Amino acid sequence: MSKISQLFKGSSSSNSSSSSRSRHHRSRGGPSAQEAIHKLRETEEMLTKKQAYLENRIEQELMIAKKNGTKNKRAALQALKRKKRLEQQLTQIDGTLSTIEFQREALENSHTNTEVLKNMGFAAKAMKKVHENMDVDKIDDLMQDITEQQDVAQEISEAISRPFGETFDEDELLAELAELEQEELENNMKSMGGLPSVPSAKLPSARPQQRATTKKRVEEDDDMRMLASWAT
Repeated sequence: MSKISQLFKGSSSSNSSSSSRSRHHRSRGGPSAQEAIHKLRETEEMLTKKQAYLENRIEQELMIAKKNGTKNKRAALQALKRKKRLEQQLTQIDGTLSTIEFQREALENSHTNTEVLKNMGFAAKAMKKVHENMDVDKIDDLMQDITEQQDVAQEISEAISRPFGETFDEDELLAELAELEQEELENNMKSMGGLPSVPSAKLPSARPQQRATTKKRVEEDDDMRMLASWAT
């Protein structure tokens, strides 16, 4: 019974203090959301402690009923009646805790939404202040000027990189170079005496010394034919 007295004593003292604070809050226009959330958390904590106490009492009454059983039927029935009353109180506390939890969550969400809206309004005012000295028409004109200057800069870059002075056709220069190479080759052939004529008749069998001379001459003829093919 001492625990129960302490529990209700604490709750009564908390109620008296809360009533004094509530009167103070009413005098200044009601509690804030944070204060209400704090009070609901305190109530949840108190009910949770009472819930644990009742569960312990229920276990004790159940043990008393089992212990007496048929030996002391009256004591067992009294214990079961107390157990039923305690279970009813426990059920009521469960429902109360659910209601308080729902109310606290709603207050927390409302407080969060209020803070979000407050900050969004603050940001909107800041944006408005930033844009006070900005003219949309002037911004459009500025962007148009920037685009025009970029086009001018591109034209200047293209003009600087464009080759200047006399320009020549590369194909004509290559054709002229080919003519000069052909002319140089013909001059070299003339300086060598031209190509020798190839004999049409079958040459007689020669001696080893003559065959060596003939082989050398054939090699020279091959070289001359190669030069002639290059020249044509």
